[in-house]
Amino acid sequence: MKVFWLQLILLVNMSFVGSAGYADEAVDTDHPVLSEEIPETLANPRATMQTFMTSMSAYTEGDKTQIETAITTLDVSYLATVIQQQKGKELALSLLSVIERSKAVVLNDIPVGPDGDRYVFGRYSQGTVSIIKQADGRWLFSQQSLRALPKILEGLVDKPAKNGSKNPQVALPFYIQLRSMLPDILKGGFILEYWQWLGIFIVIIVGSIADKVVAWFLARNVNKWKQGHDAYKEIENTILRPLGLMAMALIWWFLLGMLGLPDTALAILSVAVKLLVSLSAIWSAFRLVDIVNVLLMRKALATNNRFDDLLVPMVSKSLKVFVVVMGVIFSADNLNIDVTSLLAGLGLGGLAFALAAKDLLGNFFGSLTVLLDRPFQIGDWVVIGDVEGSVETVGFRSTRIRTFYNSLITLPNAILTNTKIDNMGARRYRRMTTKLGLTYDTEPEKIDAFCEGVRALIQLHPYMRKDYYQVYFNEYNSASLDILVYVFWETPDWNMELRERHRFLLDILRLAKQLDVEFAYPTQTLYLKQHQESPFSPREYSPTMSESDAFAQGQKEARSIVGSTTGFDVKPGPVHFPQ
Repeated sequence: MKVFWLQLILLVNMSFVGSAGYADEAVDTDHPVLSEEIPETLANPRATMQTFMTSMSAYTEGDKTQIETAITTLDVSYLATVIQQQKGKELALSLLSVIERSKAVVLNDIPVGPDGDRYVFGRYSQGTVSIIKQADGRWLFSQQSLRALPKILEGLVDKPAKNGSKNPQVALPFYIQLRSMLPDILKGGFILEYWQWLGIFIVIIVGSIADKVVAWFLARNVNKWKQGHDAYKEIENTILRPLGLMAMALIWWFLLGMLGLPDTALAILSVAVKLLVSLSAIWSAFRLVDIVNVLLMRKALATNNRFDDLLVPMVSKSLKVFVVVMGVIFSADNLNIDVTSLLAGLGLGGLAFALAAKDLLGNFFGSLTVLLDRPFQIGDWVVIGDVEGSVETVGFRSTRIRTFYNSLITLPNAILTNTKIDNMGARRYRRMTTKLGLTYDTEPEKIDAFCEGVRALIQLHPYMRKDYYQVYFNEYNSASLDILVYVFWETPDWNMELRERHRFLLDILRLAKQLDVEFAYPTQTLYLKQHQESPFSPREYSPTMSESDAFAQGQKEARSIVGSTTGFDVKPGPVHFPQ
């Protein structure tokens, strides 16, 4: 609660600065303003009075849009821009009540071309109601008349209407009716009257109570909804808390206008309350977008397609950007800032903005490329340049990749449009190539049995590719007989690949134990040869087998081995050796 009051004080302080700016916007009537054409509805006192009475008659009969026409007959240029609409409506109703209670309006008695620049409709002890010719040629109810309306109306409040409405209270502003019923002791005060200070206090209390009640009601209903939906337990009960602040701000906005506050005080409080309404509305919309994001993400995660996992966050971010833009326009409209000229200025400066923000636009189009071409999805293992890791989030400006060191790398999306992207997560098959080293004392028959057993394991494992694999005795290594194992897995992600690799390697180890096949490890054998004198001298040594006989013996043994292993009848024949 203390934080909220601090925020309100800050907003009020900001409004003092803002009100000074609005005061500067008042039209200085001492300097003539040239106009190309004077509206016929304001061309003379009779036309101005007729326009006012006709529009107010339509307003009291239910056409609420006619109040705008009535306000055009009033010189409200002395009011701050932020309260001209609100205060103008109040002044129009007050003026109508004064006219109804003073005398009937006879349009033919009002001159079309009076002598001088002033027409006096009525004189009262509290002031005068008159229509004055402005510097631009329009005839409007004067500022002095509008300032005196509350006191004039207070003197006429008990008199019945003579023209127009038959109910003397129908057009009376609420604060006039309320003030007429209060004792005189509450009509004194400093800056504001005592009853107005009391009214502001009551308005603050009512708004605060509304805030607490709405917040409690929404939290209770969110909690009740979560009890029937276990999938949304992470949603906080207070996620709709800003709606309570918005209800409080709206109540303040509505009730403060009913207290008849002076122009300066009303301008200050209006700026503060309108800013609070705008901020609470934007905050509430952000929370609603968060709820929509959670609901859509739950549905996206329930599908097999991972494209929606990428699309949903971008949709939620787009909605938040839209909320901010609409919030700015709403706030500017509430503060009577000319949004049309602002948008026109942005249009004229669009080219300069595009040149200055080319990196921003490049990142934006990069995000569109990711969205449309779909080079990767959330969770994919990718290699982009020298960056390798899994895709965590994709935004409008950048893509975040979680590396295998658990660090987070942010890549501008503009890079993705002209950089090679290696999507490891999009592989249909995940390859494993390795060599199993057997000891040199392994019998050839056991090597054949072991290789055939590994091939059978590949056929039995459910996630392994059955149409392409290689398992063969491949190489004589320095300390082992190497068996090449070249296989593929059809798994959707790295976690399942690791699990299936684990199962396959353990099955190979069990197979080796059952076949009594030992795996080799790097070893070295050192042979020590002692020098002994040969009993034969070189001249006495003679080989027992000639070179040609040795070649023939080797070929014979080779044919017998190949014939026994392949089942083919290998016929003897000449074998040519390179010279």
